[in-house]
Parts: sequence; structure tokens; C-alpha cells
Amino acid sequence: MVRRNNATAEFILLGITDIWELQVILFVLFLLICVTSLVGNLGMIALIRLDSRLHTPMYFFLCHLSLVDLGNSSAVAPKMLVSFFEERKAISVPGCAAQMYFCGFCIIAECYLLAAMAYDRYVAICNPLLYMATMSQKVCVQLAVGSYLIASVGQMVLVSSVFSARFCGLNVINHFFCDIPPLLKLSCSSTTVNERVLFTVATLVALSTLAFIAISYGYILTTVLRMRSSKGRLKAFSTCASHLTSVSIFYGTMIFMYLRPSSTYSLNQDKVVSVVYTMVIPMLNPLIYSLRNTEVKAALKRLLKKVLVSFRDQTGKEVS
Repeated sequence: MVRRNNATAEFILLGITDIWELQVILFVLFLLICVTSLVGNLGMIALIRLDSRLHTPMYFFLCHLSLVDLGNSSAVAPKMLVSFFEERKAISVPGCAAQMYFCGFCIIAECYLLAAMAYDRYVAICNPLLYMATMSQKVCVQLAVGSYLIASVGQMVLVSSVFSARFCGLNVINHFFCDIPPLLKLSCSSTTVNERVLFTVATLVALSTLAFIAISYGYILTTVLRMRSSKGRLKAFSTCASHLTSVSIFYGTMIFMYLRPSSTYSLNQDKVVSVVYTMVIPMLNPLIYSLRNTEVKAALKRLLKKVLVSFRDQTGKEVS
């Protein structure tokens, strides 16, 4: 996947800032974000796996969404946190390619998982009597596996395209991780084809999934507006609120980052946007899907109750 067609053996990441005082503050902030993301996503996965009442298609996809969010932040955060204490923030060419691949893989997979979740909500609201038959375990697994396969192929094309460019010894990346736009800026050869590949893949992924989500919610809106019960309409909208919030934040960030001409890139501005989609969004998703979700909150209460009862029983046995 990585062609060694140039003299560059490693890249140097400039990081977010070179101001020491600001680095300390950012390290503490990002460490808190990482810990919150880790606890939130692992907690969501564990809760869904442990509570049988959450073994439904919606929570199946939510479990996979937490998995890719965890992978996304894990691909970037550890190296970034360590780099705050390194004088020379170096990363090997294979390491750079691996980081770029896994980060992009998780982003593309998340796009298709969000589309699958929109389809799940469409079936649940528009065809409730056929819901369990339509969203069978086999169908859910096929949608999840399909998301990962598309993400794998798409990101492999992008990484191969980026590393087919020549760098001629230029190796200082003005970023905190190996992202495609700042890496292409180092190339000493024409990057027109590479930029077209990036734009084409990003456009295909974004438009195909966004169109699917928009069509699904178009049918959902039509069905909800036909409901006579205001309580039924409110319940239908509430089941979609978390997903719509997640879609808005995620796609807004992705479109701003990748679907614009290369002449408009501002690397310092893009660093902030990159922090949002690699660290902040993975932290927010578990909160978005749990704070306003009565089923998740009820499952958490049941789990905590079981833990407390088990702890009391164990303590009582030790005392006796």
C-alpha cells in the first residue's frame, strides 16, 4: 500500500502548538476528553452486550458506532498525547500510513453505520409490523459488515493515492496526525490526481450516505405527520432526535474538512476541526445516545442495581 518512491523515511509532526504553557493545558484537556470517550464508548458497548433488553437492531448499530468511535480516537489520541512531551515529534512512513488508514477507515465506516441506523428508524416507524422480519439479525450483520468492507476499500484507495506522490525529502507536517490534506502539501510532484481521488471518494461516501439518510427521514416525516396522536408523533420524533443530532455534527464537520477546494485549506483552522472529529465527536456520541434515551438510562440503573446487590452479598459473606 505504501510505495517507497522518495527519500523521506519519516515525517515530523508539528503538533497543535509550540507554546509550552498552552501545551500543558491542552494535554490535560485532551487527556480528559480521551478518558471520557474511552469510558463512554466502552461503557455503551458493555451495557448493550450485558442487557438483553437492548439486544435490538437499533442498539446493535449503536454498539458498532461506539466501536468505530473508539477506534477513531485510539488511532490519533495516544500519539498526540505522547508528542506533547517529545522534542522531536517523528512518525515513520509506515506508521503515518497506518494512522491515516485506521482513522479514515473509522470515519467512512461511521458514515455507513449512521445510514444503516437511519434505515432502522425508517423501518421501525414506517413499517412497524414488519420491523423484526425486515431488520433480522442476518440483515443487521450484513449492513455492519458491508459498512466495514466499503470503509476498508475506500480508505485503501485514498492511502495508496497519497503515498504514490513524491515527497523528495520534505517531511514536516503542519498537523498533529497524518491527515491527507497537510500531507499532500508536502509533495514535490503534482497532486491534482491525488486531490481528485480524495474529492471523489469523499463525495461518493458523503452523498450516498446523506442521500440515504435524507430519503429515510423524508419517509419518516411523512409517516409521523399522518399520525393522529400527538403522543405518537412526539415518541417517533424523540426516537430520531439523538441520531439526527449525531448526523448533523458528524457530517457538518466532515463536509467542512474534506469537501472543499484545496486552495481554501487553512491548516491551523483544520487542526481545530480535526480535533472535533477525531476526539470530540467520539466523546459526544455516547452522551448524545444516553442522556435523552430512557432505555439506556433504565438499563444502566438495572446494571448498577445488580452490581450493588452483588457487592452487598459478597460483603455479607465475608463478614459472616
